[in-house]
Amino acid sequence: MNKPYSSRRRFVQGLSAGGALAALGGWRAALAQTPSMAPATDPHATELRGTEFHLEIGETPVNFTGAARVATTVNGQLPAPTLRWREGDTVTLHVTNRLREQTSIHWHGIILPSNMDGVPGLSFDGIDPGQTYTYRFDVRQSGTYWYHSHSGFQEQTGLYGAIVIDPRRRDPIASDRDYTLLLSDWTDEDPMRLFHKLKVMPDYYNRIQPSVQSLRADAQARGWRAALSERLMWEQMRMNPSDLADVSGATYTFLTNGATPAGNWTGLFTPGERIRLRIINGSAMTYFDVRIPGLKMTVVAADGLDVRPVDVDEFRIGVAETYDVIVEPQDARAYTIFSQAMDRSGYARATLAPRADMQAEVPALDSVQLLGMMDMGMSHGTGTAPGMDMPPDGGKSHDGGTSHDAGSSHGMAMSHDMTGMVEVKHPYPAERGVGNSMLPDVVSTSLADPGVGLRNNGRRVLTYADLRSIREPADNREPSREIELHLTGNMERYMWSFNGVKFSDAKPILLRYGERVRFVLVNDTMMTHPIHLHGLWSDLESPDGAFQVRKHTITLNPAQRLSYRVSADARGHWAYHCHLLYHMEAGMFRAVVVE
Repeated sequence: MNKPYSSRRRFVQGLSAGGALAALGGWRAALAQTPSMAPATDPHATELRGTEFHLEIGETPVNFTGAARVATTVNGQLPAPTLRWREGDTVTLHVTNRLREQTSIHWHGIILPSNMDGVPGLSFDGIDPGQTYTYRFDVRQSGTYWYHSHSGFQEQTGLYGAIVIDPRRRDPIASDRDYTLLLSDWTDEDPMRLFHKLKVMPDYYNRIQPSVQSLRADAQARGWRAALSERLMWEQMRMNPSDLADVSGATYTFLTNGATPAGNWTGLFTPGERIRLRIINGSAMTYFDVRIPGLKMTVVAADGLDVRPVDVDEFRIGVAETYDVIVEPQDARAYTIFSQAMDRSGYARATLAPRADMQAEVPALDSVQLLGMMDMGMSHGTGTAPGMDMPPDGGKSHDGGTSHDAGSSHGMAMSHDMTGMVEVKHPYPAERGVGNSMLPDVVSTSLADPGVGLRNNGRRVLTYADLRSIREPADNREPSREIELHLTGNMERYMWSFNGVKFSDAKPILLRYGERVRFVLVNDTMMTHPIHLHGLWSDLESPDGAFQVRKHTITLNPAQRLSYRVSADARGHWAYHCHLLYHMEAGMFRAVVVE
């Protein structure tokens, strides 16, 4: 049920104190709900530098909404301390588990040996209660990254932090100030209970579902015939055009550096300075659309790597992605850093200001844009209805992804038209089974679509088509084979997978050490997914097959087809998964073995 407006507003915006209260105060401090924490203005207050680190994972009382809860923290902090490394150094990290359950830390986007990657049951055994695990590896890159737990739902309960790696030589991206902004989503609910709710009622947190009122408004704008026809089509497909996010502001409070919107994390500047903002999406489930009203942003890095500078008003940042931007405020006034959830159910907020006591107006949330037929991959307004073409085996195929020669078109009829759409066939038996309720007729190959909610909004919005790496990969060979994977899901049953096969039933994807492979991803679903391959870089291709940009996490819009090249240059067992935490837990996960 919806909460009364006054309490709902407090829940979304949070207490002005926000954040993790010091463990020294314990539960008494948490229950006091006293707004005693001043807005953070020192970017190095929770930063650890050097080559050797001691990190303790434990529990800390927090109070974001007026209700005392317990978070999973590192050294008693939420977010975890920012780790500042230097390219070329060897870092040693002693991680001690003070929890009553197993834990882990994954160093997201960091290139390292497989046994240092931190995925229990795949690359190491995990860290048992009371035990210490020592990570040690050479730092072979620079830029903005992050770290988080890969155990259960600990990432949702607070175990995440930023990593900033200074280049060995002078940084080509000059700035007068350097701030890290880590965006996240917090729920007062037990994540396991939240997950069970989704399994029973997947639209439990959807507060923007079609209603009689919305039908009437649509009819007034388009006429009753068109409105009723479209509503009937969605009903027949048993799909919902408002399924933009599984988990929303109905339970989430959105944070910037651990501060609620009311808490208002603040970074200081002097007019005329050049400020670098390292923006990390460390949330469990939330895509954020980020803008700073009154300031242009120049995007200079994506996923830690430099890109050709591009000026934008706004960008969408997927879960686990990072973007570095430069802003240059000229006026002695405050600016709001506004990060609204993709489904417009809430926002994270921070401020840039000459003084800590200054604030700027917070924009209203944009109106919700619903999914359309093209987002569903429907050609000529029709498509395959759910449940059709069930294979004889009921979708029990145990495929690991189809591999074929790079020059062939296995499973894909490459009939391009002027709109960049591609007809798509569905070659996997399990893809047509109960684990997948949507089979698009066509998918987009375009990198220039900003996604639902950002189209034609009057602002200059970043797209993948704008991102171009400064340097080409050292290994830029043409791939010798392709591996095609379909992102599949059944929202009604909350099932998520690759090719209709969940992780527990899937075979690993095998790569030969030293080979160059093209991964082709086809998003069968009506949701946006961030796909992350551990241990190996993903070289995103343009629609015509040219190298575009190197990333560690790649977002796919609904009914979109993307391809990227991967050099299998690191032996071991690597995770490959959707970075929406509850999708990964539900089965959208594979093991990649380089041998």
